[in-house]
Amino acid sequence: MITLIVVIILCALVFDFLNGFHDAANSIATIVSTRVLTPRQAVAWAAFFNLVAAFAFDVHIAKTIGKGLVDLASINEYVILAGLLGAIAWNLITWYFGLPSSSSHALMGGYGGAAIAKVGFGVLIMDGWVKTFMFIVLAPVIGMILGFLLQVIVLWIVHAKSYSKVDSTFRKLQLLSAALYSLGHGTNDAQKTMGIITGVLVTAGILQVFEVPVWVVFASYSAIAFGTLFGGWRIVKTMGTKITKLQPSDGFCAETAGGLTLLLTAFSGIAVSTTHTIAGAIMGVGATKRFSAVRWGIAGTMVWAWILTIPLSALIAAGAYWLIESIRSVAG
Repeated sequence: MITLIVVIILCALVFDFLNGFHDAANSIATIVSTRVLTPRQAVAWAAFFNLVAAFAFDVHIAKTIGKGLVDLASINEYVILAGLLGAIAWNLITWYFGLPSSSSHALMGGYGGAAIAKVGFGVLIMDGWVKTFMFIVLAPVIGMILGFLLQVIVLWIVHAKSYSKVDSTFRKLQLLSAALYSLGHGTNDAQKTMGIITGVLVTAGILQVFEVPVWVVFASYSAIAFGTLFGGWRIVKTMGTKITKLQPSDGFCAETAGGLTLLLTAFSGIAVSTTHTIAGAIMGVGATKRFSAVRWGIAGTMVWAWILTIPLSALIAAGAYWLIESIRSVAG
């Protein structure tokens, strides 16, 4: 049993690493596309603030993911293992095709799909899922609105100033906005892995109540920071250049809007997609120039990836659970 728990925790940390790797584009795409930092400098900057988030925030989202989506009393360790395998597989597929899908929703979909494969739909805690589906829509919309409003305010403030002065100022400010966004990314996404690991410990009887151990906090934040350091370069191009063309002031507004959205939802214990949030913020910033400045065809492709993430990762995880059970029955 202990060996199985160790394997599941390692799989969770692999997912966390891939989350950082896959979603590094969210944190760095704007600051790289505006040439404020080189790609290597940008991932180091983002990884550092992913890790700093461990010291700054509570574990509200970890509790939402770990015990707010699935009835822990009805599942076992194999369900959690299968859910992680489904999420990892979907992350690798979307990374290969350069699609900025949500690692968070891949994890939720995998977790839910494996649980349904074992118990049925009754195992789901519907309140948690209703919030999840609501914020598939609300997170990018909030990011878009904030991005649009911030950009309008910035344009009004700088309209009479020279381009060179504005560019120089926002190149410095974008370092702060990128740090803010990376803090939000770290506290949002690392906590999802923390919730899964703690759920494993509760399911196995190692913990009697759902309280996140300190070592789980540091392991999860370290894994996502390490993944971010490697950077998912295929997705950087989509996020940073294909949605709309960005200047340093645009990047500052998009990152600030995305970071504020992530931190507000994190404090409320609402698990949202960092990918959806920053993509919406970038679209909002682009729309201030003219409607056609946003490449809505690319945006539409991304939305399809968002819609399909939960059901497809759930199907993969359900298949993984049935495969694990078949192997166990043959071996037993």
